[in-house]
Amino acid sequence: MDHIRSKKFLMILILVCVTSYASLYGALTGITSSDASDYLFLALYTTSGSSIPSFMSFIALLGPFVGVILGFDGISGEKSERTLYRIAAQPIYRDSIINGKFLAGTTLIFMMVFAMGISIGALGLLCLGVPPSLEEIARIFVFLLFTAVYISFWLGLSLWFSVICQNAAASAMAAIGVWLFCALFMGLVAGMIANLVYPMNNEMQALYNSFGNYTLELDINRLSPYYLYSEAVTTIMNPSVRSVNVITVESLSGAISGYLSLGQSLLLVWPHLAGLVALMLITFAGSYVCFMRQEIRAK
Repeated sequence: MDHIRSKKFLMILILVCVTSYASLYGALTGITSSDASDYLFLALYTTSGSSIPSFMSFIALLGPFVGVILGFDGISGEKSERTLYRIAAQPIYRDSIINGKFLAGTTLIFMMVFAMGISIGALGLLCLGVPPSLEEIARIFVFLLFTAVYISFWLGLSLWFSVICQNAAASAMAAIGVWLFCALFMGLVAGMIANLVYPMNNEMQALYNSFGNYTLELDINRLSPYYLYSEAVTTIMNPSVRSVNVITVESLSGAISGYLSLGQSLLLVWPHLAGLVALMLITFAGSYVCFMRQEIRAK
């Protein structure tokens, strides 16, 4: 209820609604100007308009912002208002405070993500008049699940910074810095490291090092939750994606073109989901341990 009644939640809700419905408008514009595909309903979430990114692109970029806003002042804000000490003085378990902060934010994220995803599908159904298949519904559900876990990771990270920082501004800047690095600069760093380890300054080096260069760059990029999430949801929402690793000429020999089933797509991306869940739990565990070790009653 603290989240729902706060002004920052209203700001987040307006931002998410505006971007989501703008992406739906762009998708409808792009769909009507192109040929119908076998998975037309999925195009509502993946198709971009002339100048409007798709819903999937919006969520990948702005989802961390939602998690950061919900968690950056979870503990530091209580410290600044000097209410944390009064809460800790009550006859409750101390870990209930940090558990409640994380679970409340996670619950709100899951509700918001699934509500927006379902509303996009409902409006798209009214506009297209084409009902989705069961596989499309299942793929959208998995996509929304990935999205909620992805945003919950950023909630856990911002809550961790909120525990170790003295004020809300410092925790917000730290979380936003990590977000910008993962979204904008991680690819540049991965490319630089790959070029140092496997240089491709001439044709001979490019011939021998191209495979190692691309593989190393891909592995480093996958350390970023932004890249991990983008690669996973692209595989889920685009059944024509058949591999998330390097494809060689030998692997294409004898392959039959077509779409993957949902089960086969899940086999490709289950390590991504496991990685995102692990990152989310690691950030929450870090905030939990740091909070339990802090002395907050003495002030």
